[in-house]
Amino acid sequence: MKRNDAPDTLSRGAEAAFPGGSAGEDSRGKRLQELLDAERDAGLIGAFAQVRDGDLTRSLVTGVADVTTGEPPRADFRHRVGGVIKSFVAVVVLRLAGEGRLDLDAPVGRYLPEVVPGDRGRRITVRMLLNHTSGIGDYLERFYATTEKMAEAGTRTFTPLELVRMGLAMPPTGPAGDNWSYANTNYIILGLLIERITGRPYGDELRERVLGPLGLTGTSLPGTDPGIRGPHQRAYLPMADGSVRDCTSYHMSAFWAAGELISTAADVNTFYRALLRGEVLEPGLLREMKDTVPFSPKAPDAGGYGLGILWFGSRRGRMWGHNGLAAGHTTYCSNSEDATTQVTLAETYNLYEPLGSHSHPITTARQAFTDEVMSGSED
Repeated sequence: MKRNDAPDTLSRGAEAAFPGGSAGEDSRGKRLQELLDAERDAGLIGAFAQVRDGDLTRSLVTGVADVTTGEPPRADFRHRVGGVIKSFVAVVVLRLAGEGRLDLDAPVGRYLPEVVPGDRGRRITVRMLLNHTSGIGDYLERFYATTEKMAEAGTRTFTPLELVRMGLAMPPTGPAGDNWSYANTNYIILGLLIERITGRPYGDELRERVLGPLGLTGTSLPGTDPGIRGPHQRAYLPMADGSVRDCTSYHMSAFWAAGELISTAADVNTFYRALLRGEVLEPGLLREMKDTVPFSPKAPDAGGYGLGILWFGSRRGRMWGHNGLAAGHTTYCSNSEDATTQVTLAETYNLYEPLGSHSHPITTARQAFTDEVMSGSED
């Protein structure tokens, strides 16, 4: 893997910034700022985004980072990016496969017989964990039932084995290899797999194989530290009684290899640009990563999930990336096929509508913003 080339620039190094609803200089920038501000107007507390159009980078912010102080967000903030970590973890697994240290189509029970025992361990392959066709239930559904449960999860310490056992105890979502069903349990097992194969903490492999070579200095794995080191916006969850709880201090052991990553919008964009341009994986492994299963067999052209990466359709064809959810922080990443056009959007305040619902005004405004980014229109 080679380090990413020089960062995108505007006017030989200047970055276009449109903070807190200011107009900006170019018409596309103004339009993007208006659309991001529409999220704030719909009730979002705060957000920041980095948008890359070719060699031009725009940084946008809206709302506030802290409801007590009124401090505005900053484009370089750290953020809990949740499920975005799955693309990073999948890269490590794929590279181990490329080195001949594991077989993607081998049963997981070959490597972790005590973690996934019995018939499931014999039927579920490493690939099925990576693309969420294992049929294993999602342990995080226990915490997503209410925002109160989600907040409480951040006050406890879980071991990866506890999380796996929760998922395995849930009713299967279907036969192994049958249909796609997103389950964070799969990536907890993959974190344990990395550790079994390498004899090292999965985070060390992530740092050595991805974060270091790409120069992702704003990206970290918090481990047992409940804080976010460096500048960041606070994390807010709405409670049933109408109050908003600050979940900025949160023990991420409930997410571990499925979602504990902290990063910046710039680092996430850098990662996906390097990945999609072939700088992270060998061509054959990247093709494996982008070999997808449909989210729904009834709508195979609507979108699909590969090995730690997803795609959805747009006017410009397939858009690649991943989304992420943590308590009070949400992240949305979209990249054109060649990563010429990119957006990473980081929001504070989430779980304001039921999972799977897309009718809230914030959600509608977000979709309009990301659609405009990925239209690829130029000034």
